[in-house]
Amino acid sequence: MSVKQTAGRDALGEFAPKFAQLNDDVLFGEVWSREDKLSLRDRSLVTVTSLMAMGMTDSSFKYHLESAKKNGITKAEIAEILTHAAFYAGWPKAWAAFRMAKEVWAEAEAEECNERSKHESSMIFPIGKPNDGYAQFFIGQSYLAPLSTEQVGIYNVTFEPGCRNNWHIHHADKGGGQILICVAGRGCYQEWGKPIQKLSAGDVVNIPVGVKHWHGAAPDSWFSHIAVEVPGENCSNEWLEAVDSKTYSGQ
Repeated sequence: MSVKQTAGRDALGEFAPKFAQLNDDVLFGEVWSREDKLSLRDRSLVTVTSLMAMGMTDSSFKYHLESAKKNGITKAEIAEILTHAAFYAGWPKAWAAFRMAKEVWAEAEAEECNERSKHESSMIFPIGKPNDGYAQFFIGQSYLAPLSTEQVGIYNVTFEPGCRNNWHIHHADKGGGQILICVAGRGCYQEWGKPIQKLSAGDVVNIPVGVKHWHGAAPDSWFSHIAVEVPGENCSNEWLEAVDSKTYSGQ
C-alpha cells in the first residue's frame, strides 16, 4: 500500500520544491511504503522512538503519534513503548512525549467513542462487550454480543475500522460451517486463493467447513455481522496466521 503525503508540497512546494518532492515522494512514497520489509505499524514504532530520543516533541512528533494510532498501536502499547525508551533516551524526554501522546490518544478515543455510538444506533442489535476472549485472533478491536446460545449459536460481531480476524477454518465431521449476515457498516470477506469480497448491510455469506478464510471491517468503516453457527458434529475452529497489511489492502 503506497503512503500518500502532500505535507512537503503544501508547506514548502514553492520555497523548496526539491525538499518537498523528496519528503512526499521518497520518504513517504517509497521508504514508508516498503511493507515487505517493515509494516506501517513497525515503522511508526521506530519513528516515534527515534523522534522521542532526539527530544523532538513538536507538530511532526504529534503527526507521527497520530499515524502510530492509525497504524494500530494502542494506548497501552504506546505507554509501554515510551516507558521502555525512557531508560535509554532520557526521563525528561519521556515526560514531554507522554504529554503529547496522552493528548493524541484522548482525542482518538473521544472520536472513536462517537463513531462507535453512531454505528450502534444504525442497527437494532447491540455492539456488546470487547471480544477479549478471542483478542489474540484479531488485529484491532472487536466486540461480541451473544444473541442466542441455545439450539443455534447466534452472535453479533462488530469490528472497528481496520479490524479483522485471522485466517481460520471451520471443521466438522458432519454439518457445521458458518453463515454471516451483514447488518451495518462496510466490511470484507476473503477465501484463500480468491479476491476480497466487499460486504455491506444485507449481504449474506455462507462459509462451508474446510474453507480457509477471514473477515472484518473496511479500513475506514465500522462493520457488524451476525455470525450463525451451523449445527454439526464435532465442530471446531482452527485459527491460523494473521492477515497482513498487503493481503488486507488487496494487493
